[in-house]
Amino acid sequence: MTTVDHEPAAPSYFDQLGGAPTISEAVNRFYRALLDDPELAPYFGGTDMAQLKAHQVKLLSHLLGGPNEYTGRDLAAAHGGLAITDEHYSKVGGYLIGVLTDMGAHDEIVAAVGSTLEGARPQIVTAS
Repeated sequence: MTTVDHEPAAPSYFDQLGGAPTISEAVNRFYRALLDDPELAPYFGGTDMAQLKAHQVKLLSHLLGGPNEYTGRDLAAAHGGLAITDEHYSKVGGYLIGVLTDMGAHDEIVAAVGSTLEGARPQIVTAS
């Protein structure tokens, strides 16, 4: 009989960042920054921020290798009527990267999030 030694799985980015409490804090900081930005705040007028933050925590958790509990609309449907410009999308991505960096995310995690943001750009940017 042959035994196979398995290397323990590397912790997910979600776990490396500290799990749900850290992701929740990151999302709170992220939206605080967006709402403090006079160019970006108008996108959130009339938005149920508690619900949006809850969706974002679930989405970000899943994207970072945590639990897959996201049940919201797909990105194109969720952002389709907002006329998001490329410049504003880049700004939003910069805030997210900045928050994660400030919270101690390693370069590998920041690069993975940046790559995911770039991949999602065509689904979200709908205005020039």
